[in-house]
Amino acid sequence: METSASTKPNLCSSSSTAPDTDKILDETASKEIESVVPRERQQLLKWNGWGYKDSKFTVTSKEEKLTNDNAIVQFVGNRYPIGDTELPYFKQWVIDTFNLDLANKKPAQPMPSTYPAPIVCSEFFDKIKSLNILYSDSGEDRLIRAHGQTLYDIHTLREGTFPRIPDLVLWPRCHADVVQIVKLAHEHNVTVIPFGGGTSVSGSITCPKNESRSIVIVDTSQMNRMLWLDKQNMVVCFESGIFGQDLERELRQLGLTVGHEPDSYEFSTLGGWVATRASGMKKNVYGNIEDLVVRVKMVTCKGVLERNCSAPRVSIGPDFNQIIMGSEGTLGVVTEVVLKVRKLPAMKLYGSLIFPMFGNGVKCLREIAEHRLQPASIRLIDNDQFIFGQSLKPEPGFFHGIIDGLKRTYVTKIKGFDVKKMCVATLVFEGDEENVKRQEKQINQIAKKYGGLPAGATNGERGYLLTFVIAYIRDLALEYYIVAESFETSVPWNNCENLCKNTKNRVRMECAKMGVKYYLISCRVTQTYDSGAAVYFYFGFNYIGLADPVEAYEHIENCARDEILSCGGSLSHHHGVGKLRSRWYSQSVSTVGVGLYKAAKLELDPKNIFAAGNLLTDEDRGEVPTIQSKL
Repeated sequence: METSASTKPNLCSSSSTAPDTDKILDETASKEIESVVPRERQQLLKWNGWGYKDSKFTVTSKEEKLTNDNAIVQFVGNRYPIGDTELPYFKQWVIDTFNLDLANKKPAQPMPSTYPAPIVCSEFFDKIKSLNILYSDSGEDRLIRAHGQTLYDIHTLREGTFPRIPDLVLWPRCHADVVQIVKLAHEHNVTVIPFGGGTSVSGSITCPKNESRSIVIVDTSQMNRMLWLDKQNMVVCFESGIFGQDLERELRQLGLTVGHEPDSYEFSTLGGWVATRASGMKKNVYGNIEDLVVRVKMVTCKGVLERNCSAPRVSIGPDFNQIIMGSEGTLGVVTEVVLKVRKLPAMKLYGSLIFPMFGNGVKCLREIAEHRLQPASIRLIDNDQFIFGQSLKPEPGFFHGIIDGLKRTYVTKIKGFDVKKMCVATLVFEGDEENVKRQEKQINQIAKKYGGLPAGATNGERGYLLTFVIAYIRDLALEYYIVAESFETSVPWNNCENLCKNTKNRVRMECAKMGVKYYLISCRVTQTYDSGAAVYFYFGFNYIGLADPVEAYEHIENCARDEILSCGGSLSHHHGVGKLRSRWYSQSVSTVGVGLYKAAKLELDPKNIFAAGNLLTDEDRGEVPTIQSKL
């Protein structure tokens, strides 16, 4: 591994856009933050899967020969609520759902020992070294940053190789470093891909296969300072590379929060949230990323794009913050972000509601939205996810803890709920005690109109926290010939229930056509708005007998996406477009919209050095200029 080390003083200064010093907390001005995730992230995180190396689902046996009967399935590690717990119901659920033989496990593939030779632009590289910017050209560091978390990415890591990986990894330490990198890349025609947490599920950071120029990854993880905090106006400025868990930890120590908690919160970065227009699970109180951002600084080939004013609202033409948000690394590198902060809530209360059918739950959530009663988080899971969630409970019983103080007999016999149809909504309330209690009471009253019953705080808390564990299941699935992925959308309320039903039916139909017999397709309403909701699907299947499981999966998901769009759903609610969904981009924004985006691209990046290839179809990409067409 060839890596530069810092031998010169760090000349990076704090943000030039800080407010007056009398508004800044002295102890937080340009505060250096020790990140949970190290620079060599493979020391802590999996190189070919999700999350921490010490956290995973495992299958073991106390007997020499493993069988379905004697297999023990558990989640190891103590970072999550179900850590180091045997999961007998989950074992049976996966066996029944996917027709698994737990003794038939795929052999693990080691990390590669050889890597493609890098394409190096020597003039660019020499100048980077002279600037004392941290770099690595080792194959391992390049591979770690060659991908996100799509099914294609992780399956490729486990089964083969990428046709193209980056040629050089750079770790800028501040905005000024990024300005120098982009300037040199533009000068020497070097391709730049910004990289934050690597949690992308849209293919946005995958290297274009046919890119012949040198590809440089700009890993922003060393840009994670809190530059300033203005408590008088309740705003804070962070560098873009800070991980979500680090950002919240630092603010909570000061009694503050941003409140942005996407599912990837532990491993995604602030810059990634901005670049993909991310959404958090508690957006009802704190807002989505576009509601939280006051100002963004982005380095482009033409210079720095930033609105100078931090006023709460301005009417000065198109909002350039919005041009940056959702640009997915195609226009520049986000370096600094000013965010709104709030005081930590006085009270947090979990809750849950159980409904006889999914449709009842959708109608209830719609009325809650109409009354503007949405708690910090409200999510409705269908029956398949309800059964799945129950399977992740340890002994002593299948219904243990699901209904505080109520018995299964009461729910199923007296109230007439069918275990194969019922569903659950999980709730998180945050605020002062009076408002939280009032909100809880009103929501329970609305739920009663639709046959809903309060199901207790324990189930609500557990359901919310399990969100961070679900992503680990795919790693176990891949060990047993199962491919699985999630996809999402947003939809008007009047189409919500039909979209869920029609999309699942379309998946079932496509599975039948391909001879896929053992699969799961489930959904949940995961965010609510005045005029509609976000819907999240989980889909996975046993691929034994299929020649190319990823191609089969992508075909079925593409059919599901067509169905979603035909039902009035959006191309994406928060995952973004990337390369995975770019074929529908023109349909979603119109040809005029594509032309407007391409005009912005031409203005800010005339040589197309930010050539990740996101947002545009192959045909559209052909019209984006390269340096060759400009000469």
